[in-house]
Amino acid sequence: MTSATEPYAEFAERLATTTLLRFATAGSVDDGKSTLVGRLLHDSKSVLTDQLEAVERVSLSRGQDTPDLALLTDGLRAEREQGITIDVAYRYFATPRRRFILADTPGHVQYTRNMVTGASTAELAVVLVDARNGVVEQTRRHAAVAALLRVPHVVLAVNKMDLVAYAEPVFAAIAEEFTAYAASLGVPEITAIPISALAGDNVVEPSAHMDWYGGPTVLEHLETVPSSHDLAHCPARFPVQYVIRPQSASHPDYRGYAGQISSGVLRVGDAVTVLPSGRTSTIEGIDALGESVGIAWAPQSVTLRLADDIDVSRGDLIAPSAQLPASTQDVEATVCHVADRPLTVGQRVLLKHTTRTVKAIVKDIPSRLTLDDLSQHPAPGQLVANDIGRVRIRTAEPLALDPYAESRRTGSFLLIDPADGTTLSAGMAGDAFAEGAGATAVVPTDEEGWDF
Repeated sequence: MTSATEPYAEFAERLATTTLLRFATAGSVDDGKSTLVGRLLHDSKSVLTDQLEAVERVSLSRGQDTPDLALLTDGLRAEREQGITIDVAYRYFATPRRRFILADTPGHVQYTRNMVTGASTAELAVVLVDARNGVVEQTRRHAAVAALLRVPHVVLAVNKMDLVAYAEPVFAAIAEEFTAYAASLGVPEITAIPISALAGDNVVEPSAHMDWYGGPTVLEHLETVPSSHDLAHCPARFPVQYVIRPQSASHPDYRGYAGQISSGVLRVGDAVTVLPSGRTSTIEGIDALGESVGIAWAPQSVTLRLADDIDVSRGDLIAPSAQLPASTQDVEATVCHVADRPLTVGQRVLLKHTTRTVKAIVKDIPSRLTLDDLSQHPAPGQLVANDIGRVRIRTAEPLALDPYAESRRTGSFLLIDPADGTTLSAGMAGDAFAEGAGATAVVPTDEEGWDF
């Protein structure tokens, strides 16, 4: 963050030249997630003076001699009173090497949906473990959610090492157990770091108590880990958000399609196809920030101009003709149910994929995933809040879905209640874990055209 002596223009220029890393924290109750985040913000000098003074006042009123850094992230009154994290707390900070968006997620099993929300866009997950307790049931759940959401990098932060006399064998045993389990789930990269969030050991500064550890601190690893998803190397996907037709005297024939490039690179002259119609054209022009450019890449927001006057609307997807996603009305996916009301077989929903929203019916719920041991509970009939399961959905119109394993942006979707707009479930197209067995339910037709 900027200081009183650094001009804002220089600060803005410095931020523009640093990369961005999105990461999430997770762990069981009392493992010290919020304390770790607070220590990370405090020791990296990313806390404003008035924020720190407010934390010091509250800490003193509770009879604490030192500031309780967990208060920097636990913002809800219920969180402060209970000493737990309930909601996802987002924090933004920067160092000279990198900018960060941090999601501090809850540890309670009843808030699994909150962790899914925080980790859905994360490139790295920090999973905390209390050195006294080791790998517990909730630790395995967090590893499974990270694997399910295809988070490429996982950091195992073995916290409270000061309470086990900074013993290397304790850390080694926990790291070995967790690494074996996470690797079995398909997590590609796991880094274990022994820390004490309360004392600051190996969070920002190296610990003087663990000379047996020669790896990076938490902040060093966050600053140097590769930005895993290079969207520019994926097939190009451009969901149309808005059709621009000014019809002014200076632009009588202008027709542009505005949106954000989800992945890949688009160039003037590329042959493209508009889905779901299947009509083809070529890119005649690309406008970015009011200027015409020859090339654009994810995640830039641009306006495309096509050579042919074809029907393109909000919700359509423009993609290279040689690299088209599969269009289907039968969607098989893994979903995390986030609403308090259950998701049931035969339920009418809206499916929102990128900028497109279509009617759909839940045709089947083949299985529910048990995160404790990754077993499948066949034919549960419904999914309740925090459940993760497999679903089969029939949509009223074709959708251009990529497998979530290949594209987290164009492979994800939301299920929405058509009555009040409530988000019901977050979905990931394709296979996540092994699919369980289950009988397909028969959905009766109705007069409103919801059976497709």
